[in-house]
Amino acid sequence: MTRAPLVERIQQFNQGRDPQLLHRKYKAMQRSPFVFLRGTCHLFYQDWPSTSALNQAPLSWICGDLHLENFGTFKGDNRLTYFDLNDFDEAVLAPCTWDITRFLTSIFVGANTLGLGYTDAIALAQSFLTHYKQALATGKAGWIERSTATGLVQELLSQLKQRQRPDFLNNRTEIKGNTRRIRLDGKRALPIEAAERKKITALIEKFRAQQTKPKFFKLLDVAQRAAGTGSLGIERYILLVVGHGSPNGNYLLDLKQAHSSALQPYLTVAQPQWPNEAERIVAVHKRVQACPPALLKAVTQDNKSFVLTELQPFESRVNLEANRGRLKRLEKVIATMGEVVAWAQLRSGGRQGSAIADELIDFAQQATWQATALDYAQHYSQQVERDWREFREALKDGSVEQPHLEAVPVAPAST
Repeated sequence: MTRAPLVERIQQFNQGRDPQLLHRKYKAMQRSPFVFLRGTCHLFYQDWPSTSALNQAPLSWICGDLHLENFGTFKGDNRLTYFDLNDFDEAVLAPCTWDITRFLTSIFVGANTLGLGYTDAIALAQSFLTHYKQALATGKAGWIERSTATGLVQELLSQLKQRQRPDFLNNRTEIKGNTRRIRLDGKRALPIEAAERKKITALIEKFRAQQTKPKFFKLLDVAQRAAGTGSLGIERYILLVVGHGSPNGNYLLDLKQAHSSALQPYLTVAQPQWPNEAERIVAVHKRVQACPPALLKAVTQDNKSFVLTELQPFESRVNLEANRGRLKRLEKVIATMGEVVAWAQLRSGGRQGSAIADELIDFAQQATWQATALDYAQHYSQQVERDWREFREALKDGSVEQPHLEAVPVAPAST
């Protein structure tokens, strides 16, 4: 099959996104092949071979966009802090090898960023596969929290003990009189237009009226939120709500519009009929993670749906680049990631078409698929490198249509 022009594929996928944030996304994608991979999940599946033997693997609820940075920490609704998969925007029912091969690709693409050579990248990939298979073969899902973590993950969870929610709140907001307002820093929190503020206020008012503790969700302020790479440009907001009382009991929430999965056009497996895209994301969150993040909910407005979660000081990722070139330490965290992926597949097994534990155990004991996945990941990582260079050059010579940027008028704060 002939590939459509790269720039055309990227621009078509990103149509309709906020111009300022799309400009930021394109700029980020120039930095390295790894950031480019993160920002172009759709390319991976557009290029995925329909005849691959990897498509015969057991079905599983997959993240869809699995890579080195789609793991992180968060506080669950039981108030314990976990290390787990943390991005389900693209989540679907698909062969479990799709996630595995995309993750392996991210290792080879990210090797240079991590100061590793080809032999080291192979070692990391083998570590991931070995621990994934071993965890899958047990047939029993585990989890990672502070008492069970090791290596870099343990260090990260130990550091989070020092973080306090009041400090996080003070860093992201400012107090005017007796009322807090979101601090517009131009990086994470951006101005919002008056019409947009009105729309989000109405959405939250309708949502909180349906909650058992509606006062908690009373909206004090809202701003546009910039976060991530692949999702930059879609509707996303920071919400400041009353929580347990003003000013120091206030909470910050993340509200992110849900779009259809980038994998949807390439699926041959029937998917459940979800009420909306946010319900899909939330449902997979809850069945895949050991404990879902605090305040995770689907919120709907007309023909749009949003995923609502608490914005926490306990959200963080292992700083892999800080351990650049330290193969043994990186191997240990990659091994943990392999276990986490296996546990997620086991935990969500037998749900709406996904394989049961017996099928996954049998799959773990097969040898042929691993070499196929490794070979594809190595070759496709070279394609990512070529695509990144082509995209970077296209930006330089003006072949990429750059979004027209306009100043956004600052809406008055809520009262």
